[in-house]
Amino acid sequence: MKVEIWSDIACPFCYIGKRKFEHALVGFEQKDEVEVVYKSFQLDPNAPQNTTETMNQMLAKKYGQSIEQVEQMQKQVTAQANEVGLDYHLNDAKMTNTLDAHRLIHLAKEKGKMSEMKEQLLKSYFVEGKHVGEIESLIDIAATVGLDKEEVTSVLASNQYKKEVEQDMQEGVHLGVQGVPFFVFNRKYAVSGAQSSNVFSEVLTKVIEEEKQSQPLNVVKQGDACTDGSC
Repeated sequence: MKVEIWSDIACPFCYIGKRKFEHALVGFEQKDEVEVVYKSFQLDPNAPQNTTETMNQMLAKKYGQSIEQVEQMQKQVTAQANEVGLDYHLNDAKMTNTLDAHRLIHLAKEKGKMSEMKEQLLKSYFVEGKHVGEIESLIDIAATVGLDKEEVTSVLASNQYKKEVEQDMQEGVHLGVQGVPFFVFNRKYAVSGAQSSNVFSEVLTKVIEEEKQSQPLNVVKQGDACTDGSC
């Protein structure tokens, strides 16, 4: 089974949803048969790398609310994060453009470190208050999961993997992704948002049962055929 997850680094519900999905996966008997692939999605592709605006100020402006209302909303988000074992510090989050972070995830994918890189970037942003848009910060974050600093530096100094990020986003639009996190199971079922672990468990079970019920191809007639390169 293949599970593709569209999400952004700067999305609090993406980290919460990731944990809920992982909790469901732990209790899934066929978890070793599940391949998880993270797909790039940017909530704001035009966001600056650096800004003096805080997350609360941005949200107040975006939703036309007071700072007090936003702070209350952020407390609720933090409480949801706490329920799945995440210690959010949203006041310390440094808003930035996440393109380079997504490019780094694609590099990590080639090194077999995609899941570790995704986790470390989310932790850096929401828990540790690190700047995931600055090159030096990204180099240090990448080193914690075992990526080579020189290679990471070279990649981030170029446009490498930018096309892959854009392709992920275009693919998501084609599939109907309008918000993240967005989980796609075998390109047959989708779960939108940070749903409960029970929801993910139900979908995992449904997909694996359907795969077991799949009937092998019935060959109704067989004749002469080439089966190797010596035909």
